Amino acid sequence: MANDKAIDVRDLVVGFGPRTVLDRVTFDVRRGEVFGFVGGSGSGKSVLLRTIIGLVPRRSGSIEVLGTRLDTANAEERRGIERRWGVLFQQGALFSSLTVLQNVQFPMVEYLDLPQRLMDEMAAAKLDMVGLRRADHDKMPSELSGGMTKRVALARALALDPELVFLDEPTSGLDPIAAGDFDALIKTLQETLGLTVFMITHDLESLHTICDRVGALADGRVVATGSIESMLACEHPWVRSYFQGRRATAVNERFANIEP
Repeated sequence: MANDKAIDVRDLVVGFGPRTVLDRVTFDVRRGEVFGFVGGSGSGKSVLLRTIIGLVPRRSGSIEVLGTRLDTANAEERRGIERRWGVLFQQGALFSSLTVLQNVQFPMVEYLDLPQRLMDEMAAAKLDMVGLRRADHDKMPSELSGGMTKRVALARALALDPELVFLDEPTSGLDPIAAGDFDALIKTLQETLGLTVFMITHDLESLHTICDRVGALADGRVVATGSIESMLACEHPWVRSYFQGRRATAVNERFANIEP
């Protein structure tokens, strides 16, 4: 049913100049799931995310998010739907001139009309939620580790209590322990808050650990979607190379050994 879909993309075409990056891309994300999206470097994964949230124009096709057709929505409808999602960009994309607390408050300042004291309390609650101490709230982004930066960016993505969260390479640049901790945090928040998560990633451990379904992008199109098991059985050459390659085999075997 249509109302079971948080994201519904149909025949999306996106390009720059003579180059077509996304060629009739079609897929959907169900409400309440963690959907992982994979593809080779430069395949257009981040372009897809940025197109969905309106930072890159489409050439044709339709995009529906939380029941609203974004390609036909007016300014008021668009602003309303943007309040219902949060975004964690690659490398965190924090404002370097703002403190941790001020970064989290930024969406509140943009969309809400609240007294400063209330925004302070709300931002502090979001930072507590992602595991940051009160002593970190007045730090500048330059003072943060990679893992702390990601947590602040996640707190900012959650600032307006969204229904849907977009995550662009959330564990990139993190060591294996920090990446595992961040995966666990995402899954806990998704289950606790009832979020839908659209996550671009290259991390096989993330796909195994927290994703309900996976989509694969190759040659400008979505060539497969489904469970991690269906990805492992997929015969498409790029999907086979990604999920059955030398580096992937050890991860797959380890997770197979801990299956109940």
